[in-house]
Amino acid sequence: MQRVVRKLTSIISHRQVVGFRSYCTGGVVFDVGQPTSASHPQLLKDGELTPGISTEEYILRRKKLLELLPEKSLAIIAAAPVKMMTDVVPYTFRQDADYLYITGCQQPGGVAILGHDCGLCMFMPEAKTYDVIWQGLIAGVDAALDTFKADKAYPMRKLHEILPDMIKGSSKLFHNVQTATPAYMELEAFKKLAYCNNVMDLAVYTHQLRWIKSPAELKLMKESASIACQALLLTMLHSKTYPFEGTLAAKVEYECKIRGAQRMGFNPVVGGGPNGSIIHYSRNDQRIKQGDLVLMDIGCELHGYASDLTRTWPPCGSFSSAQEELYELILETNKHCVELCKPGASIRQIHNHSVEMLQKGLKELGILRGVGSTSYHKLNPTSIGHYLGMDIHDCSMVSFDCPLKPGVVITIEPGVYVPSSFNGPERYRGIGIRIEDEVLITETGYEVLTASIPKEVKHIESLLNNFSHGMGTLDSQNN
Repeated sequence: MQRVVRKLTSIISHRQVVGFRSYCTGGVVFDVGQPTSASHPQLLKDGELTPGISTEEYILRRKKLLELLPEKSLAIIAAAPVKMMTDVVPYTFRQDADYLYITGCQQPGGVAILGHDCGLCMFMPEAKTYDVIWQGLIAGVDAALDTFKADKAYPMRKLHEILPDMIKGSSKLFHNVQTATPAYMELEAFKKLAYCNNVMDLAVYTHQLRWIKSPAELKLMKESASIACQALLLTMLHSKTYPFEGTLAAKVEYECKIRGAQRMGFNPVVGGGPNGSIIHYSRNDQRIKQGDLVLMDIGCELHGYASDLTRTWPPCGSFSSAQEELYELILETNKHCVELCKPGASIRQIHNHSVEMLQKGLKELGILRGVGSTSYHKLNPTSIGHYLGMDIHDCSMVSFDCPLKPGVVITIEPGVYVPSSFNGPERYRGIGIRIEDEVLITETGYEVLTASIPKEVKHIESLLNNFSHGMGTLDSQNN
């Protein structure tokens, strides 16, 4: 047994230096630590570095970023760290969007450098015998060169020797602040430029690039939206029989993952009754009472691209008059704001229009006594929408005042959240309603990516009453 262990250790130690190649030799496919077209032909086509995105597109992204970077500047992009849930149990790993966007590498532990002189230089983690046995293989130096097409690659242990000289030849540094690591921040060369205020957030440039999606990215985003729509639709049908927040959260996650999503974009918001008026409610531990609405805000990630949509409905099958009055106001606002989505418009302009519509409607219903911003923001403190892409709130460095362009994806999500303690008509208290759609800006206007899931009152009621089962035995058992 000891002889076998020594042999395995020798093989792994050798591969720390030479890395792993993703090619097939004699029927054996070598693992580079993430799916490739050789190891996972069901996921990737030949020429794709990650599912749906070609190697050529990644190389073009690097070229575009270099065109934006000032002369004599350097970009340092760190992979996301592993976060631990307990001493030996990690949380599910999610790669930093900027690192993934530039390198295509889906594993932790690396640092990428992009510069006019060096091109893409990747510092890669080294496989330790213990880690390989317990966690599997990881991409090394050879994978950086052969799979990710880096111009140069070194093991991470060389970073403190090589990176300082690269920094010394630069007048400015840019790095992804959210995943900054001491591995490079503690270098004297880095500290010197930081002291002179010559270190800045790389997101200023990467968000600019990520803002407009390529055809390949849009294909993935449409697929992600389709998965989320199917999952939420089936969950709506499920809600009449299983009116429990936690059950519906589990149902939508199952339906997303069984259709190919790798993870949820965020913990599903499943707010029954008054919980629907809590904007980012996520406890999901209550039973939904007969006659209450349920607000579900969900999204999933498909190969690095997110979806995000919300529907509100009565699991019992019919809206009350008060619920329908508020719902129709939100629906009308949603549809009007979607129609404003076109090149040249901005999220800010659309938001301002939504505020005018909602203030007017809430005043007509007697919920607002005036149109003062303080009273209104108690009922809706949110923006009409946000950018969507690799992150749920994507490209935050791009202003909401920026004119929209073809290829940009945004959400349109008007809502009203009336607390149970609100000093207004009693019939509206404790009602939370949001209707959220994903909208792609096109050359001629817009395309709603979440149009397949109903939002009209008559369509929702017909769906619940004709295509789902009654609460039956389960409901009576849990009264």
